[in-house]
Amino acid sequence: MYEDILAKVMGYQTIIIHRHSKPDFDAIGSQVGLKEILVENFPNKHIFVVGDQNRFDMENDMQSITDELYADALVFILDVAVKHMVSDDRYKLAKEVIVIDHHKNACDIENATLVLSDSTFSACAELITDMALELNLKINPRAASFLYAGIVTDTGRFQWMHKPERVFLIASMLTGFGAKTTELYDFLYVETLESKQMKNYFSNRFVFEEGVAYLKNDKEVFDKFDVDVFTVSRGMVNLAAGIDTIKIWLNFTYDAEKNIILGEFRSRGIKIVDIAKKYGGGGHEQACGASLQSWTQVDEVIADYKQLLKENN
Repeated sequence: MYEDILAKVMGYQTIIIHRHSKPDFDAIGSQVGLKEILVENFPNKHIFVVGDQNRFDMENDMQSITDELYADALVFILDVAVKHMVSDDRYKLAKEVIVIDHHKNACDIENATLVLSDSTFSACAELITDMALELNLKINPRAASFLYAGIVTDTGRFQWMHKPERVFLIASMLTGFGAKTTELYDFLYVETLESKQMKNYFSNRFVFEEGVAYLKNDKEVFDKFDVDVFTVSRGMVNLAAGIDTIKIWLNFTYDAEKNIILGEFRSRGIKIVDIAKKYGGGGHEQACGASLQSWTQVDEVIADYKQLLKENN
């Protein structure tokens, strides 16, 4: 498959790289990392990255491009294989589309020419790096930094890995290519006093029931804190991690822009992704999510996870 992807790259002058909306650092890291690899190895090609922005687009890499560029372009869609989650649906205008993902969701992107989906990889950035190494492509320090960031964040700082020996080997090689590790950790984990105080607020609001912790964030949360939905939804879910009596922890956050409730689901030692899929979501076995339509549906999800925990005790 890697050779097939390289052959497609060789055949196009314009390449546009997409990923999922509300990106985490694996999505941004894979996207910018792949762009840097392609620019380094094919300097005469025109390579673009597109999509919505948040704090993980830390160097404002996302670009504004015209629709016309898609007509003769090859598009990559990274870290997602379901169409409703792709940021910027102009990928439909492309001549060919390649999907590269590591989640367990089946691909429903109709115009995909090639689909590389391998859930044995712990991060899409790990998969992109493996491909570059196998194809003997040059990886410059900037590519290495973004790819390393994707691996660090999607593995929870090397806590959740499918094949640890491969993850550590690839991470080690990326540091050898010049990945800036100290700068990354400072960017991710050094925060303001106000941010720490906000986390204390959310920590104290978790409800603990029958081995499941959950947090419900309605629109009033955003009157109290001037933050985006991603900061509350993805950013606060793991505040309930690492508690010995809690095996499953959940975070539900109202998204006023889309009028949905974003569910983030995490666990320790229990496969929870099937329940996420039941509600139209997906992701990793122990880290996944779904978009929900009502707080009644939220309560149904909580009940399902309580039942799952009982079945696993």
